[in-house]
Amino acid sequence: MMLFGDTYRDRRVLVTGHTGFKGSWLTFWLNQLGAQIGCISLNPESELNHWDLLNLSVEDFRLDIQNAEKVRAAIEVFRPEIVFHLAAQSLVRRSYRKPIENWSSNVMGTAHVLEACRHIESVKAIVAVTTDKVYANKEWPWGYRENDRLGGHDPYSASKAACELLIDSYRKAFYCEDNAPLLASARAGNVIGGGDWSEDRLIPDLIRSVCQDESLTIRSPHATRPWQHVLECLTGYLLLGQRLLDGREEDGCAWNFGPALEGNRTVEEVLVLLQEYWPKLKWGQTDTQQPHESSLLYLDHAKAKAGLEWQPVWSLEQALQATADWYRQFHEQGAVPTGSQLTKYIDDACSAGVSWTLR
Repeated sequence: MMLFGDTYRDRRVLVTGHTGFKGSWLTFWLNQLGAQIGCISLNPESELNHWDLLNLSVEDFRLDIQNAEKVRAAIEVFRPEIVFHLAAQSLVRRSYRKPIENWSSNVMGTAHVLEACRHIESVKAIVAVTTDKVYANKEWPWGYRENDRLGGHDPYSASKAACELLIDSYRKAFYCEDNAPLLASARAGNVIGGGDWSEDRLIPDLIRSVCQDESLTIRSPHATRPWQHVLECLTGYLLLGQRLLDGREEDGCAWNFGPALEGNRTVEEVLVLLQEYWPKLKWGQTDTQQPHESSLLYLDHAKAKAGLEWQPVWSLEQALQATADWYRQFHEQGAVPTGSQLTKYIDDACSAGVSWTLR
C-alpha cells in the first residue's frame, strides 16, 4: 500500500518534539512509512511515556530548542529533506505558571529551527505545527478560518499566535528565494488518543484517576472543543508535507485540521461518551475559580478539504473508543496497541477512499 504516494520511503525526515504525545505517534507512523528519521527533543517529562514504550530506533538528538547552536548543529548533522516541527510547551495552565519558559520555547525555539533550516540546503519542506488556539477567540458559534484574526488570552495561545506571525515572516522574508524550503503551518484541534500522560489534560488526568481508583475533578464541563483522534491531524501533517515535497508552492501557508461538526462537543459530553467504553471512569466538578480558558472554540477545515482533499476518517465516538481501548489494554494487560490501532485507522481510511490512501 502506497500511502501518501510513498513520499516518505527512504526520505530523511526530522521530527522535533518526538518524545511528546503527537510527536511519538508521528514518528511511529513515519517509521512504518519507511522514512529515515532524525529527532530533536527534550527527555520525556514523565517516567511513563509513549515514546519509551514504542522502542523505536532513530537518530535521536536530546536537546532544548531554546539553544540555537545545538539546534543548528543537529540539523546540519542529520541533513533532513523535510522537518516536522512539533516541539513546544503545549499546556495552557503551565503557561500561566511559567510564562517566560512558554514564550521562549514556543517563539524563540521555532525561530531557531526555521533559522537553522534556511542555511541547510538539504531541507526542502517544513511543516510547523501550532494549534487551534491561535485565533482571537470571540466565542463565535461557527468555525474559525485560516484568515481570521490571530490572538490569545493565555500565554500559550498568544505565543502560538506569535509563532504564526514568525512563520509568515520567515516565509516572506527568507523562504521566498529560489530553492528555499517551502514552509507551512498546521493548526489542529483538541487531540486525543492513547499514550498521553501530560499534566492538566482532560483524558490523561481521567486515566490517572482511574488507576488510583479516584474520581476526577473537572474544571469546565460546559466548555466546547473540537475533539479529534491524534491520527486525524497527523494525516493532515503528512499530506501537507507530501504536497510541499512535491514542490506545490501554493500550499506553503496556514491550514486547519479539525473534526467534522459533530466532533465539537462539551467536556461533559465527551466524558459521558468515554464512560460508555470504560465504565470505571468517574468525575465531579470543582467550584474553585480557575485561570481563564476559552469556553467555545470551533475550527473550519473547509480549506484543507478543498485544497488538500483532506477529511477526517473516524467519528468522535470511534476516536473515544480507540482512546479508551488503548488505555484499558495498557492498564489491564500492559499492551501497547499503537500499531494495531494505526492499522485499523488505515483500513478504515481505505474503506472511506480518502485521498492519501489512493496516491
